[in-house]
This record gives sequence, structure tokens and C-alpha cells, in this order.
Amino acid sequence: MITLKSTREIENMKKSGELLAKVHENLRTFIKPGITSWDIEEFVHKFIVDNGGIPAQIGYEGYEYATCCSINDEICHGFPRRKVLKDGDLIKVDMCIDLNGAMSDSCWSYVVGESTPEIDRLMEVTKKSLYLGIEQAQVGNRIGDIGHAIQTYAEAQGYGVVRDFVGHGIGPTIHEAPAIPHYGEAGKGLRLKEGMVITIEPMINTGTWKMKMDDNGWTAYTQDGGLSCQYEHTLAITKEGPILLTEQSPE
Repeated sequence: MITLKSTREIENMKKSGELLAKVHENLRTFIKPGITSWDIEEFVHKFIVDNGGIPAQIGYEGYEYATCCSINDEICHGFPRRKVLKDGDLIKVDMCIDLNGAMSDSCWSYVVGESTPEIDRLMEVTKKSLYLGIEQAQVGNRIGDIGHAIQTYAEAQGYGVVRDFVGHGIGPTIHEAPAIPHYGEAGKGLRLKEGMVITIEPMINTGTWKMKMDDNGWTAYTQDGGLSCQYEHTLAITKEGPILLTEQSPE
């Protein structure tokens, strides 16, 4: 069932999103060579709790951590662990926050230390894909318009668009209807309505869009070992256009 949010509910979700954005802003300087994704997990968990929030991913369908930390060819749902990060690692940090019952969800990508032209271009294309999708999140448009904008741009740049994981409705639980694919046909799919709150979160690969699953049942990898990048915002559909609830300060 799709739930349409009131102005008050959206305002509360924006407060949750502002806290989540602050976490990502702090990770810009926290992530560096020599730390581990477990250090990131502990930092994020403490920051959320110290600011009155709840790390909402913990316990969701049995997941045990406040973050998903997916490195290099890991597409999503990577477990935080004690392997040391090094120059040139591409890490995606995804988290959900419950602040006084209001949910927010955002993933951001970071390069550890010195980057490479390949990583820089992948990050640039993935972020642009996200915002092209957001531009289509207008009252009266259809879900296919979002996916079509992302897919046509990313594939024109020579990248693969992951099919197996999609955006979603959010609030009062983490994952709700509708599903928001990052591929599709313009003019197709459910019509977007005022009051819908969704995530758009394209996962873009340097090679094939196809994936393989880890034995842990959670972590997805690129099938060809290529790099994967992801950016995600939570946003509200309004008559004035999409409102980003997890918008960060300029980098």
C-alpha cells in the first residue's frame, strides 16, 4: 500500500533527513586511508544516537548494522568490517535513520585518499544520474520517467544500470510501495502523486549491470568484478516539485 504523507509528516521526515545529511557531511573528512569500514560503522552509530536518532537498519529483516559499507565491486549491502581501507578504494555508505518515528534513507559514495580518473568519472556520472531522476519526480509524471532518465543517460556514458535493487517508498517503515526502478520506459508505470515520499538511488557499474550474491545472503557484487557506485536521496513529491529531505551542504 502507498501512503501519502501530510505536510507535518514530511516536515518531520525532513528533520530526520537533516540529521542523516549531517552524518554524511562528517564522513567527508572521517573517511581516509588506514581506517576500516568498522570504524565508519561505529562513528555513524554513535553520531545518530548522540543526536537523538535510531539507526533504523539494525534489526531490519535480520540486518545487524547501522550502515551498509560496500567497497569497490560490492554493489550494496556490504557488511562493515575490519579490513583497512586504502588509497583508491570506492566506498558506498548507506544508512536509514528513525528520528522520533520519522524515517530517512540516503547512500553516498566516497573515494578513500587519492582518486583515479576512472573513479572520478564513475562518481560524476552516477551523481548526475541521481539528479536527472529527481528532475522527473513531478506530480503527474510516471515512475517510468524516472528510470528512463537515469538509464538513457548512464548507458550513453557506457555504464551498466543495476536492475536487481531499486528505490522505494519510505515512511513509516524503511521499505514501502511503490518500487522505483532506475531503468524503464518514459510514460509507463504508476503516476506520481502529491504526498508520496520515495528514494531514488541508482547503482551504476563500470561494466555489466548484472550481479552475483555473496554467501552471506546480503552483499551483492558486480558479476564482472567492475566498480559500482551509488548515490541516494529521500525526497517528497509536491506540487512545487521534488523536495530533497536528505540534502547535504555543498561539498
